[in-house]
Amino acid sequence: MNAPVVAIKRGRKFDQVLAGARDVFLRDGYEGASVDEIARTAGVSKATLYSYFPDKGILFLEVAKTECLRQADQATAEWDTDAPPRQVLSQAAGHMLRFFLSDFGLQVYRIIVAESGRFPSLGRDFYEAVPMQVRQTMMAYFRGAIARGELAIDDLELAADQFTELCKASLHGQLILGVKATASEVEIDRVIRGAVEMFLARYGAASGPARV
Repeated sequence: MNAPVVAIKRGRKFDQVLAGARDVFLRDGYEGASVDEIARTAGVSKATLYSYFPDKGILFLEVAKTECLRQADQATAEWDTDAPPRQVLSQAAGHMLRFFLSDFGLQVYRIIVAESGRFPSLGRDFYEAVPMQVRQTMMAYFRGAIARGELAIDDLELAADQFTELCKASLHGQLILGVKATASEVEIDRVIRGAVEMFLARYGAASGPARV
């Protein structure tokens, strides 16, 4: 899939199309999802669907981006970025991990991994739209914490990516591979505490001079 970049038309039934597409993609996967079925589930004609999304790949990316960015906006709106790093990072880790482990988060991850080999631009576009935005949000917080003398980080991009990966430790891989069906709050809290403790052990202000 190498669809050109196009401006998405928004109209009265835009959200209705997204909701129907979300249900079909999560049930049938990217390749298995037909435009006919998406239109039927959304309760719109194919002509209406195509008027908004001329390409199925564009529609999938919009579904995934909309939900992921909604989750990210909700999370950052609740952050008190002036609070101590342990509190802010714990909030961030909690939101990220619970989204990673949600049915939607797991299914989107599976679809992207399964389809990006055949449709490389799908993976690239998703990465730029979601993980890169999470990285930018974390980096913005790090800059403020460094300026306040709370963190000492010399590579902001690496630190942001490391924190995200720490939040996936153990549980994400087990649920993705079907080793576990669910994760308990006790298990989630354990991963959150571990991620924050390890990150602060490396990047807490006591680890070295504050750098940008």
